[in-house]
Amino acid sequence: MFLDGENQFSSAQAVTTSAVGTNVIDLSVARSLGSGEPMGVLFTVTVDADQTTGDEDYTFDVETSSDAAQTTAVQLLGRRVYESGTPVAPAQDADLLVAGYSLVVPVPPTGAGDDERYLGIRYVTAGTTPTITVSAHLLPLSMIDSTVDYGSGYAIT
Repeated sequence: MFLDGENQFSSAQAVTTSAVGTNVIDLSVARSLGSGEPMGVLFTVTVDADQTTGDEDYTFDVETSSDAAQTTAVQLLGRRVYESGTPVAPAQDADLLVAGYSLVVPVPPTGAGDDERYLGIRYVTAGTTPTITVSAHLLPLSMIDSTVDYGSGYAIT
């Protein structure tokens, strides 16, 4: 997998409260997304999510906006939710959010009226002490490594 700095939303961004990614992608004009190869945002946890009190929740959003600060005409394109305790579907268990864990939010095609100039991400946190460090990149879905690494099953002594 190749990562492009121009398509990076976050680089080891420490998240302790709800926040937008440190970078947005300026599409230069409001334009439809999704023509050509399907894209997705790859989020990679670089420091484990805190679950000290057991009520911390973490949400990863992909959105468009008409301004770089992601405050005007925000449109949600995709979301993944992780909850502590017993997650309620479609949320997943926040126990998964350990260093090295990756998740993908596909970027769906948009049409006329659904388009904005800026593409960005938003981290939404809840609970007593939410803390996580995450990197995020826009990539073609075909370039996101979907393999799973398993232990070798043997030890060298």
